[in-house]
Amino acid sequence: MKLLKNFLIYLSVEKGLSKNTVESYSRDIMLFQNFLSSKNTVLNSFSKADIIDFLNKMKDEGYSVTSICRFISSIRGFCRYLIIEKIVSGDPSENLQAPKKWERLPKALSFEDVMALLDARTDGSMFLRDSAMLELLYSSGLRVSELIYLKISNINFEAGFLRVTGKGSKERVVPINSRALDKIKKYIKDLRPAILKKRQSDYLFVTGRGGAMTRQRFWQTIKKCGKQMGIELSPHTLRHCFATHLLEGGADLRSVQKMLGHSDISTTQIYTKVSTDRIKKVYLAHHPRA
Repeated sequence: MKLLKNFLIYLSVEKGLSKNTVESYSRDIMLFQNFLSSKNTVLNSFSKADIIDFLNKMKDEGYSVTSICRFISSIRGFCRYLIIEKIVSGDPSENLQAPKKWERLPKALSFEDVMALLDARTDGSMFLRDSAMLELLYSSGLRVSELIYLKISNINFEAGFLRVTGKGSKERVVPINSRALDKIKKYIKDLRPAILKKRQSDYLFVTGRGGAMTRQRFWQTIKKCGKQMGIELSPHTLRHCFATHLLEGGADLRSVQKMLGHSDISTTQIYTKVSTDRIKKVYLAHHPRA
């Protein structure tokens, strides 16, 4: 456990990763450690075969492709730390890649479904807040962590853009449309003061306790909104829709990459495949000789 604790301190202090990212690493490596213990193997002495066995076990247990890829990323980071600290001489995660057959395209709703979702009047006293959050996700393609920790001072209401701090503490500027701005202004004027009850908070979207919303609470919120509309939603659904609809509308890949905050354009390129698949479906459905 001391090795894991030192690794997490390294991520937080030396790498400067966010609290959420460090917690994600912690969960992943603890899960890997438990797996190694079941094989009578310790955390500072494992092989590439052990990693592959672990990933296959996670896949068999029903973990998603996204989770498998995150496990790989966490283990790679841990292996780099072991090498830096000279605990091991070789990297057991070298050339480790997720099999092609595990790849899965992100799900994106149609434009009509998104508009129906954003225009719907959902139940609950927090409607103005929840509606503004959904509108902002689709307007600017934010990650959930970027959304819940967004501060009012990050928004330039006059110029129509906001500053967000994404992965690796990298800051970027993202446009925000008038619909989202109008909903945010209404939420700030009509609901936010009632939620805070004279308490102070820098965060834009707050809970009854006066703090920022947690990822778990947002997950519950977006699932509830989707259920009322008969639409299956995940925390990243509207981010996927943002990227897909931009590309379908003619946006260039580099611009979408910058707005999403992807460090590697290959991550953004997956959305071109989504758009191509949609075009094929339209063609097959409507061409008389298809």
